[in-house]
Amino acid sequence: MWLKQLSLLHFKNYTESTLEFSPATNAFTGFNGAGKTNLLDAIHYLSLCKSYFNPIDSQHIKKGEDWFMVQGLFEKTSDTADSISCSLKKNQKKQFRKNKKDYPRLADHIGQYPLVMITPNDVGIILDGSEERRKFIDNVISQTDNRYLDTLIQYNRIIQQRNQLLKMAAASRQLDLGLLEVMNSQLIEVGDHIFARRQAFMQEFAPFFEQHYNYISDEAEMVELHYESPLLHDTFASLLATNQDRDRALERTSQGIHKDDLLFSIHDGMPLKKFGSQGQQKSFLIALKLAQYSFFKEKKGFSPLLLLDDIFDKLDDKRTKKIMQMVSDDAFGQIFVTDTNADRIRQIFQEIGKPIRIFDVKEGAANEKI
Repeated sequence: MWLKQLSLLHFKNYTESTLEFSPATNAFTGFNGAGKTNLLDAIHYLSLCKSYFNPIDSQHIKKGEDWFMVQGLFEKTSDTADSISCSLKKNQKKQFRKNKKDYPRLADHIGQYPLVMITPNDVGIILDGSEERRKFIDNVISQTDNRYLDTLIQYNRIIQQRNQLLKMAAASRQLDLGLLEVMNSQLIEVGDHIFARRQAFMQEFAPFFEQHYNYISDEAEMVELHYESPLLHDTFASLLATNQDRDRALERTSQGIHKDDLLFSIHDGMPLKKFGSQGQQKSFLIALKLAQYSFFKEKKGFSPLLLLDDIFDKLDDKRTKKIMQMVSDDAFGQIFVTDTNADRIRQIFQEIGKPIRIFDVKEGAANEKI
């Protein structure tokens, strides 16, 4: 699978632009703020129905305009291609179409054109709270299992309802134990399913991660990836029963799979967040995302898209070259890269002997660089 063509109308800082891509590696080069990352985000829209950076769709309409449209032509085989479009008018519902037909639900599109994106913002997976790491797990599983996404939505809805019941009980000083028991039962059924799915995923995912990190770092340091959940230590039913009084006092559900986390460590169990250098943290993130890529490829049977936004920052030349050599291998498919230095990216690909198509980006316009 690869993206053959991308068209933008009134999207972010682009008025109108159409680009034709190579099925191998494509690079967007130019100064910061020119619009390189916006092109990657447009591709992300076509794959996942939303921006990678900003969940508010209306804020992606070009200033002074009332609507935007992003269109792409995906080729899955030599004789089949799909036209995907996303459009939005101010104060109206977002439209998402495949071959000019609307989707009944946006969730039906997720996973059809899988994509992995690596950006400087991803450092939040390491430095921020557990929510960012749960999002990472859920995003990967959801692109390979639509039912998981539905189950996750159901779990979050029940949690909201249970929390609302606890707030009402605090206000009235009276708790409907019968209703609480019903909600607990629903929560346990859905939560146990999500827990089992996350456990199975991590067993498959961890070996991919170790393989990629060892390659990037030349096995220079020992790292670990560990899935942590309250359900590893007790049943969900027992956790809810034990913490019922605490939940009433807090007015929220304190235990469950919404507390799950990924623990990252380096040098025999030391927290990566505290003891890892910036280069090691970035290598860890890239290995995580490349493991996501390998997981998608195994589950889908074809290569997803790989988007690399400014990944050269904080990496030494040796690790940079190794990463580009690896992702340019035949095991990977179409790649999109951004860099401020066209000469650097061209030289790297000359040294590894791989083709690349370079686009010069200036003030919301992109043109192929010959």
